[in-house]
Amino acid sequence: MGDRSMLDHALPHEEIQKIFHDIFFVIGTSITHHGEHVIQHSSNMTIVRRGDELTLINTIRLNEKGLQQLEGLGMVKNIIRLGAFHGQDDAFYRNRYRAKLWSLKGMKEECGQGTDSEMDVEIVPNGQTPFSGCCFYVFETSSCPEAVLHIDQEGGILVVCDCVKNWLSPDQFFSATTAQAHQQEGMIGPANIAFWCNACGVKRSDFSKLLSLSFQHLLSAHGEPIRKNAHELLSISVKRQYSANS
Repeated sequence: MGDRSMLDHALPHEEIQKIFHDIFFVIGTSITHHGEHVIQHSSNMTIVRRGDELTLINTIRLNEKGLQQLEGLGMVKNIIRLGAFHGQDDAFYRNRYRAKLWSLKGMKEECGQGTDSEMDVEIVPNGQTPFSGCCFYVFETSSCPEAVLHIDQEGGILVVCDCVKNWLSPDQFFSATTAQAHQQEGMIGPANIAFWCNACGVKRSDFSKLLSLSFQHLLSAHGEPIRKNAHELLSISVKRQYSANS
C-alpha cells in the first residue's frame, strides 16, 4: 500500500476533540509515497485516558500546540499500532514519552512500518491489554497484520485502523488528486471495507467473528466517527462485499 517514511515534523491537523468520556480524537494529514505517486488524505488518532494515563492508537504527529493539549490530558503510557500500514509516527511518541509500543508480530517493512524488534508488547487474542475494560480482536486471514481494539464503554466501541474506513466525502486534508482517485476506486463511503479486504485477501469469517462482538460505535484511522449504528453499517458493508465476491 505504499512507503511511509517517518517525518521529522507535524503535518496539518485539527485540535483534539472529546468523543466519549475519557476518549478523544484528532484528525490530521497522512502523506504516503507509492512509487512515483504521492497519496495525501486524512488520518485519525484515538486517545484513551484511564486515570492520568493515556493510550495513543493510530498515532499521528502533533505540532507543539497539539502536544501541549495532549499533555494536558495526562501522561502518555501506551502506543498501539493496529495496522501494518501505519506507525510512521510511533517512534516519535515512544521516544518522547518512553511509552510502551503494542504491536502485532510481523509488522515489518514489507507490510508497512517498523520491525518486530521495536515492539514492547505483542498484541495477541486474549492476551495483555493496555488498560482495563478492553480486548483485542486479531484478523486471522489478512495477508498483512491487523487488529481491532474493543472498548467496553458506551455500549461498545471499536477502534480500527485500515480494515474499516468511514470517509463520507473527501475532507480538507485530501489532495485533489487523491480525492479523485479514492472516489474512483470506491474508497469513499460509510463503513467501507472493500479496498482493504481486496488488498489483503481477507475472508468473510474474520468479519463474522468481529460482528459477534457487541458494539455501537466505531472510531477508524480514516474518516468520521460512527456513532450509535456502527454494527448495522458494518454488517451492511460485509454483506455487500462478500455477496459480490461469492
